[in-house]
Amino acid sequence: MTVTVVYDALGRRFEVKHPPQRIVSLVPSLTEWVFTIGLGARVVAVTDYCIEPAAALVGVPRIRGTKNPDRSRIVALHPDLVIADQEENRERDVQALTAAGIPVYVTAIRSVTDVPLQFEQLAAVLGATAQAAPGLAALRQALNTTDWRLTRRIPTLAFIWRDPWMAVGAATYAGDLLERCGAENLGRRLPGRYPRAPLEEFMRLQPEVILLPDEPYAFSRRDFDAFEPYSDAPAVRNGHIVLCSGMALTWPGLRAITALRTIAALITHNAHNGDAFGLTP
Repeated sequence: MTVTVVYDALGRRFEVKHPPQRIVSLVPSLTEWVFTIGLGARVVAVTDYCIEPAAALVGVPRIRGTKNPDRSRIVALHPDLVIADQEENRERDVQALTAAGIPVYVTAIRSVTDVPLQFEQLAAVLGATAQAAPGLAALRQALNTTDWRLTRRIPTLAFIWRDPWMAVGAATYAGDLLERCGAENLGRRLPGRYPRAPLEEFMRLQPEVILLPDEPYAFSRRDFDAFEPYSDAPAVRNGHIVLCSGMALTWPGLRAITALRTIAALITHNAHNGDAFGLTP
């Protein structure tokens, strides 16, 4: 069996049996992608939040959530690779699994352009470069054809949580996706990658479009009521509060090929038309 020295997106060096045959995924978007490139049979466990591809995941063992994985169960499964993400997972879990002798490959997705680069590197570790190539080429093509020649960016807020209210901020995959879709991501004006503040403070930023995804917080039309006191904000005054797919907005991967179109359509349509509409999750 070949043992290869690899470096993950954080520059961490470790040895991995190549190609890994027993994979534990701690990241929903990476789970989906591993199945997409035909390696589902190698996956021996996933998190409770790994929901796609739904049919293929029936019967796959679950090891709790992304922030509280059952480390002892993971160790007992004897994986030869665990895949994690710097944002999705806790450093302490990565360190504990590494100390137990399990290789953990960590991605660090901060922009849409990070996806083809880091997924390609992970594909090489998985011994699946050829299987991953068509999808990653399609994503690169979508990125190359995105129209950045915009005369005006549309001031937009995309929330991810309430109580406390949290929005997409700087140096995030979702924030980069928004800006590639024609938005001026107002969350960048507040401190933190996912700034939290009273709703009144967010509304002072005067968004023209507000996006409410169905995950990680399950926003619905019931949440529209919270914005009623802020009719001075253009998005509220003009009815441009929009439900959208959380997977499209926040899951790094091949979903970006479609999301670059659908999120852009939501933002531009609602900025220039009187009636809000939602993207079916």
